[in-house]
Amino acid sequence: MAEKKVGIIVILSSPSGAGKTTLVKKLSLKNNFKISISHTTRKPRATEKNGKDYFFIKNKEFKNLIKKKKFLEHAKVFKNYYGSLKETVITKLKEGDNVIFDIDWQGTEQIKYQKLKYKIVTIFILPPSKQELFNRLLKRDKKDKKIAEVRMKQFKKDVQHWKSYDFAVINDDIEFCYNQIINFIKKQKKSRKKLSYNKDIIKRHIKKLLN
Repeated sequence: MAEKKVGIIVILSSPSGAGKTTLVKKLSLKNNFKISISHTTRKPRATEKNGKDYFFIKNKEFKNLIKKKKFLEHAKVFKNYYGSLKETVITKLKEGDNVIFDIDWQGTEQIKYQKLKYKIVTIFILPPSKQELFNRLLKRDKKDKKIAEVRMKQFKKDVQHWKSYDFAVINDDIEFCYNQIINFIKKQKKSRKKLSYNKDIIKRHIKKLLN
């Protein structure tokens, strides 16, 4: 009997509001792609369900899990903690599932640092423009301008980390962006070395976003 192939880790990161969560959900519809459901201390949004979108827990419980070194990665983002349980992720990978992470650059660096025996593909999602990003944030947070403005300030810091990712893509059309990601994952999964891509387009786009 042929030995079952192990899965790979696929990480999607982006500034808040760039659309990575939508892309992660689309990826999870493919066979053998499973989302790593994070634990978080933030309150659920109106449409979110415990155990499906996140595991919503208290600060004390989260810090206890950190103390016991249960997390593969964890980070504090906008005053709330987020983290992925190591045991759950490793089990899925051993079963042959490709595990998708919807995390920021801090969590990505932690996973890379652990030097796991599993292949890791990292992808950074960029918004089409600053205005579109601001509109998305307003829509998501029920037109709370203050929250959107705080996240826009953080955006300038977060966007600088695209260089440390295997691939960066502009999310101006969700289907086109999704297809670019899928194609890159397929190619990277087969390759033994890190693939290159045209970074000049991304560099020009980043310059526009930061002006």
